[in-house]
Parts: sequence; structure tokens; C-alpha cells
Amino acid sequence: MDSDGTRDARGTHADPVPRPARPPEMPAIPPRPPAAPPVPPLPDGSAFLTWLRTPRPEAAPGVWRFGHRPRPDEEPERVPGRQLVSGAVIAFLVGWLIWSLLWNGYLGGWWLLPLYAMVPDSWAEPHSFAAVVVVYAYYVIVGLIILVGVGRLGRWSEVWRRYGPPVWRRPARPANPRPPAPQEDPAEWPALRAAGAVDAADRLATEARQGLMRDVDHARIARAWQGVRNGRHSLATFTGAVLREGSAACPHPSGARDLPGRQARHDLLTGQVRLGTTADDPRNPYAYRGTGLALGPELLGTSLLAVGPAGSGKTGALVRPLAESLCLHALAGRAAVVVVGAAGAGLGPADAYDVVVRVGDPESLYDLDLYGGTTDPDEAAAILAEALVGDLADPHPGSDSRRSTTVLAQLLGPYRAVHGRFPSVPELRALLDGAPGPLAELRAGLVEAGQDSLLRELDARERQLAHPGDVGGVLADRIALLDRPAFAGFFDTSGQSRPFSLKALDHPVRVRIDLPARGHADASRILARLVLAQFTASVSVREDRSLFACLILDDATGVVTPEGVRGIQRLRSANAGAVLTLRTLDDAPRPLRGPLLGATGCRVALSGLTPWDGQDFAEVWGKEWTEARDVTDRQIIAETPAGKAVHALRRVITGKAPTARAVTVRQVERERWSASELAHGVPPGHAVLSLTDVKGEHAPPLLVDLRG
Repeated sequence: MDSDGTRDARGTHADPVPRPARPPEMPAIPPRPPAAPPVPPLPDGSAFLTWLRTPRPEAAPGVWRFGHRPRPDEEPERVPGRQLVSGAVIAFLVGWLIWSLLWNGYLGGWWLLPLYAMVPDSWAEPHSFAAVVVVYAYYVIVGLIILVGVGRLGRWSEVWRRYGPPVWRRPARPANPRPPAPQEDPAEWPALRAAGAVDAADRLATEARQGLMRDVDHARIARAWQGVRNGRHSLATFTGAVLREGSAACPHPSGARDLPGRQARHDLLTGQVRLGTTADDPRNPYAYRGTGLALGPELLGTSLLAVGPAGSGKTGALVRPLAESLCLHALAGRAAVVVVGAAGAGLGPADAYDVVVRVGDPESLYDLDLYGGTTDPDEAAAILAEALVGDLADPHPGSDSRRSTTVLAQLLGPYRAVHGRFPSVPELRALLDGAPGPLAELRAGLVEAGQDSLLRELDARERQLAHPGDVGGVLADRIALLDRPAFAGFFDTSGQSRPFSLKALDHPVRVRIDLPARGHADASRILARLVLAQFTASVSVREDRSLFACLILDDATGVVTPEGVRGIQRLRSANAGAVLTLRTLDDAPRPLRGPLLGATGCRVALSGLTPWDGQDFAEVWGKEWTEARDVTDRQIIAETPAGKAVHALRRVITGKAPTARAVTVRQVERERWSASELAHGVPPGHAVLSLTDVKGEHAPPLLVDLRG
């Protein structure tokens, strides 16, 4: 705890051992007010126990596993209802005819020969009870044989399953299902019992039955127990924390045990959030039809790109549920999330986040570190150059991005050597403009400090100022977009503010960054590129990569750059991912559209897509072999007078000439989803998405109802 009563933002709620005090530049996460209980209890804990004990079978990527019932890969042959019922009736009439012919002797008495062979002559006396029983039993057996034969021929069992009483009413579920055995019941914590922590398991099981535990508590304590198994924490410390605090043990630094409210369905046992229902459409594989569609860290680890016009549901149906899910994972100690969007975009309430950076708002409690918390001038120059001129760089070697990095490094290194910090936005703008006063002051400081190598860097910068192709002017124009009165209190480097750095992604922190969209669109794009560059640079050097890190950009317009695409490609190996949304692929440079779609494993095309955007998706999804049926109707010409009369009668009755139908079946290669289908065949509120997890398993493009 700090002196002001706040918790350490670098601490982890899954760690029962206290962390050391935070560095001065690290913002603290304020705890929740303890006036009201963070989680209201449920009666008898029945809802939590039902959720915990519901089966979650293994399924294909993207399938909502909570209560999922697997389906066969191939659709079984389904006879049309009209044909099925008529066939059943005809089969019954055939069986009735056969029995009538046998009973009336029209087919002879051969079917009675087995009866005559089995019945003794003494039973053939008139009115013998034994003879009557045996004879009628034989009749019943023969009738049953005929009934079974015509029943199988007429598919009576299929008629019963499709139209019989099983369809009229749903099977009633048992009111009080039998709980599983203690060694198999997840509510009894068998892993803790097997390790000898019986008292801790009893305490957690009791609170689960009393309704004092929630899904976030279960996930958080399971995460802490994973740390014990990995050797990061001791069993005694974990057991003591559980016995002392129960289901509130190992808390998140904010002290929160749940979000203020949830809008989506979450399953923290599998880490999934449900986004919709896969449509019952022939273009979807049969195993996916009608199943829930869900995403989790194993899919977001390959990054996600969603493209759709305004109002298609990018924010409400994708970004908001994913941000909510990752915030729950952060409370459970599993993830760190950074959500970037325009102010008022509906990314969740401020109480759902630990740090809210409102750039351009004087009432913002936190500032944004312009240099990403690094002390290396070269690294800071690379990050800042990507943010300022990354969108101007040619996506080929020798672009302006490298020269801009060199120019910034020639200034940031000497300035830090003299002042012990990096320059603020006005100071950096003056240095890039080549103002003689700041450069002379910087030179004097380097001479006094004896920094000869840095003096050579400054001399090179002054020589380049006289060249007409110097990129310093472009950098100065771009940094001037941040040197506005609206941002006067931001990007401070003097240590007087509370800057947030993405170096904090080593810990389960929830961050929301609100960009000033109105009047500062260019500055917002610069800041979005800055956050993406800092994110890709920070997650690759984390100490604990077991924590999933995710960056969500609600609007990635102007963010797609060559270096940004390369950074997204490296996220999978760092247990991190990015979620990007675009109104159209035209917001990304044409040479980068293919690499962007290739760098993201999950691709979403929402309704209202343009045909040229659909063409890019159709190319990346490729083609598949499918069965094509060609039906040809050939007119039948009668040659005999009787045939001509029959054909004339048929033409009078049906109004059509008699034809013979020929069906040709062949294998052809076609696009999974064509550009025209993506542009005009996706209903409102739907999307077509393909998924790939970090293990390489993938799901084909699926039509999903995001409202289901």
C-alpha cells in the first residue's frame, strides 16, 4: 500500500505474496470503495454450482463450449417430409395388402407349413385351447414380421422421431441432479485436496455452496494455485491467504471482484465470451450450424481484424464484449488489456478499468508517457518515429521511418544526457525546427559534461538541417499536432504528472485510453500509432509471458503501417494479440492490405461490406472443392399412338410436356465466399468470420448472427 492508501499498480492479484513498492512514475490503481459488498450472494450458491458443473466438451475453434452438444461433421441424409410421410403410408398399405392376401389364401398355404410341422396331431381336435393359442401366436409372429419389414421399408422410426410425441414436448430436466463424486466435483477443489491443502479446499467449497463465490473468484484462485504449482509461491502462503480471506483471497490490486455490469455471456472456466450464434445456413459446415460462436485468448492470440461500415456492429457486437471479457480476465489475474477509442465510443464504464487516460481532458487523472517508459534513446526514437511518420513510410526498404528514427535519436540522446530526461513536446518541436537557442544550449551542456560522442550526433543533426531533403521538418510538423493548447497538460516529462506507461503490462491492469476525435483527428491517429508501437515493443520484453496481453483499437484508421503489421506478426510468440476495426480496407494502404489480412488469424467481414473489400477477403479465404449438380430436362417424344395419347393426356393435366431429368454430379473448385456474396448476401446484424487459434487449428468462414 502507498502512503495515499492506494494499491500498487505493478502488483498482481494472483500473487498472495506482497509486492515491493512501485516506482514513483508508476500510477496507482485506486481500490473500490468498501461501502457495499462487491459481489451480492446468490441463494445457496445454486447458480454458481450449476455453472461450475456444466460439461464443457472439447470442440472446434470458436464453438461456445458451455453445455455444447457435438454434432457430426457431415449432415445426415434427410428425406423430405412429404416424401417420408407418403412412403410410410404406402409401406403400411403394402403390408396390409400382403397380410390380406395371406389371410384370404390368395397366396396359397405355404406360410402355414411351419405351423403344421410344429403342432402335434393331438392338438388338432376341435375347440382345443392349446391349438387356438399356438395358432394365433403364429399369426401374431407372422404379422409382426410383416410389420417390421414394412416399417423399416417405410422409415416409420424417422417419422416417429420427426413428428411423434418426442417432438411435442421437451424432455423435463431433473430438478435436483445428483452431484458428481467429490474427487470429480470442481466445486470441491480436488487439486488442492490432492496436494494436501484440505482445509483451504473445505473453506472454498463451503463458500461456493453458500453463494459467496463467483466465476471471477474461482478463476482468480485457480490462477494463484497455478502459481503455486509452478513454484512461484509457496503452498503455505497460499493456504494461509485462503483460510484468512476465503473466496476473496489473492485479490486484484484494485480490490474489485467483478465488473459493475455485464452485457455479454462469459465463461471464465474456458475463457470464452459468446458473440452470437452460427446461422443454420448451407454455406456453414454442418458441425457449426446452430452452435454458439465464442472467442477467447487462444483465438485473440492470433489477433483479429474486423471490417464493416459504421453501424454494422463493430463496437457494440465485437469490441465491447471483447473488452468486457478481457477485463474479467484481468480481474482473474490472467490478462492485461488496453482499450483505445474515441471519447464516448461506448467501451464500458470508467469503473470497469483501473486506469482511464482521457487525452485532452483537463480532469484526466492520468497522463500518457510519450516515450513508453523506456530510458534508451534509440528505442524511444524508434517508437516516436513510428507514431509521427509511420503512415508516411513507403512499405519498402529505405523508407522515411528509418531516417526519422535516426533524426530523433540524434536529439533524444544528447538531451537525456544533459537533462536526465527526454524533452517535452514543445522542447522537442523546437529542437526539430532547428531553433538556434535550444541547440546552442544543448551543445553547451554536452561540452560541459564531456560527451564527445553525443556532440558528434548533434553536429550531424545540424549539418542535416541545411539539406533540402531533411525529414526534421516533417517530424516538426507532425509533433506540432500534439503541441496544441488542448494537450498543454499532457505528455509531461518533468515528473509532475502521473504518466501511464505500457511497461505496466507485466501485471493484470485494465486500461482505457480516450482519444480526442473532434477537432484533433490527426493527433488521434498519431496517438493510436504511438500506443500500438509501445504495445508491440513492451509485450516482447515482458518477464512473465503467462499473462495474456491484448490491445483493442476501436478504430484503426491511419494505424496500419509497415512496422505496425510486422509488430502484429510478432505478437503471437509473446502471448499477446491485437483487435483492430476498420470501416473499410481503403483506410489501409493498398500494399499493406494483403499483409494485414495475413498477419491476423481471425478475420471478420460485417454486413454492408463493399465489393472491393469483399474481394480481398475472398482472396485470403481461398477456394474449396465442392460438389456441383447440373440438372437437365429432356423432352420425351412418343413413337407409338398409345404413347402419344398418354403424353397428350399428361400435357392436358399438368400443362407441361413430359420430360426426363438427367443429373450430372462433378467436383469443382469455388470460392468459399465470393465478393458479391460478402457485399450482398450477409444480412444485417450478421458477419462472416474465420478463426485460427495459437495452435494452428482453424475454422472456415462462418456466417454468424451477432444478435443471437
